[in-house]
Amino acid sequence: MPPAVTPDLAPAGNPRSRTTLGHQPVTVAWLMLVPAIVLMVTFLIIPIILTFGLAFTNARLISPEPARFIGLDNFTRLFSSPTFWRSLQNTVVFALVIVPVQSAIALGLALLINAKVRGVNFFRTVYFLPVVTSMVVVSMLWMFMYQPNGLINVLLAKIGIDGPDWLGDPRTALFAIIVLSIWQAVGMHMVIWLSGLQTIPGELYEAAALDGAGPWRQFLHVTWPGLRQTATFILITITIAAFSLFTQVNIMTQGGPLDATSTVVFQAVRTGFQQQQTGYASAISLVFFAIVLVVSLIQRYFTRDKEARR
Repeated sequence: MPPAVTPDLAPAGNPRSRTTLGHQPVTVAWLMLVPAIVLMVTFLIIPIILTFGLAFTNARLISPEPARFIGLDNFTRLFSSPTFWRSLQNTVVFALVIVPVQSAIALGLALLINAKVRGVNFFRTVYFLPVVTSMVVVSMLWMFMYQPNGLINVLLAKIGIDGPDWLGDPRTALFAIIVLSIWQAVGMHMVIWLSGLQTIPGELYEAAALDGAGPWRQFLHVTWPGLRQTATFILITITIAAFSLFTQVNIMTQGGPLDATSTVVFQAVRTGFQQQQTGYASAISLVFFAIVLVVSLIQRYFTRDKEARR
């Protein structure tokens, strides 16, 4: 009788090689994170640390004298400056108008293009086109349109309205920049609203329709509750972008006329680079950081989920 054949057992393998293979994904992950970490430390962490340090010195961008510690002198000078308070007022007014108006228009556009109608992709492209256009180009284009003999006043003249000098009048300059900013950025937030709308199950609308709910009640009880997290994200991002207003002002008005369009960020950049007062500009940036942080925390508190409030 032939002897019984026992199957060969596979070797258990080298425990050290298994350990090496087990740690390989971790090593690869860290190697992939290194470029991002280096960029974040170089362009975010180090500038923040330098801002905190320079805000308490009299450092200048180009100066033969070394910087010295001056305590809270920069902040005392800042809070006693009428230009800073006017810039802060303009920034707050800009944000108070931009945040509700732009988010509401973007939501309306998202609701329109979310409908399954012919040609909807064309309108999506048209609404999003200003977003992919450089803000510098958009600002220069609208600057020509806002001129006393520009396109806007020519169209107003055809209906018997004498248009103002939009960017040269302190009463209309900030409003003109607000209109431009809404037109340029509304497409981005429209896409975010649209992504939120497409996550709401269609069965909820069918159930609401069976219960006799009309379009408005469906929006109140189905659409808006489903967009709560999206609304929180949009409100915070629009607020931060509104407080960071700079490019439009720098291109179109340079903060004028009579500081009617000056903002906190524009004042910080002008102080730091044009006037070369690095320490004072750092103090402005530090105050701006604190303001944006407080506003974002307040918004997050009032827009958090009901379960988190308990």
